[in-house]
Amino acid sequence: MSSNDTKNEGPSPALDGGADDAAVLELARTAFSHVRTGDVRQLEALLDAGLPLGLRNERGDSLLMLASYHGHVDATRLLLERGADPELTNDAGQTPLAGAAFKGNLAITTLLLDRGARVDGSGPDGRTPLMFAAMFDKLEVLELLLQRGANPEQRDAAQRTAWDYARSMGAQRTAARLESLSSPMP
Repeated sequence: MSSNDTKNEGPSPALDGGADDAAVLELARTAFSHVRTGDVRQLEALLDAGLPLGLRNERGDSLLMLASYHGHVDATRLLLERGADPELTNDAGQTPLAGAAFKGNLAITTLLLDRGARVDGSGPDGRTPLMFAAMFDKLEVLELLLQRGANPEQRDAAQRTAWDYARSMGAQRTAARLESLSSPMP
């Protein structure tokens, strides 16, 4: 579908307060589709029409979570500029920064950190973005998180550190880097 296939010339009728459930559900599906594909123009039109920034899908993923997870820098930037909460967790307790770390996306990680995401922010399980970068061997993201103040000694609810995750997942590069941080001084 080209950008000309969908007209978005004014406020969406689904946002006028009198919309039926089917129209609201279709609007939500459309919004999530635009976020997943990074269609900033259409997303911006929906936001201008009153689409709530805190809208979540059936898994609790926010618009910001999906934009950042799918690597759409411009959509992520737009949502952050409009006031999306970078600490809003999904149903699995993951933040957008944790999703970016999992994917190894340096640009999104940088953007989220620059716009207020907490470097050691976590959900109820205590897993931090550093732990996600470590377990999936995303060395460049791990280095950025460390430079921004991530605590490599922080433990999750099960008392595991980023190094524990790297080792258990066979992530050799991040395990070696984290191990070098805890080497005893002579």
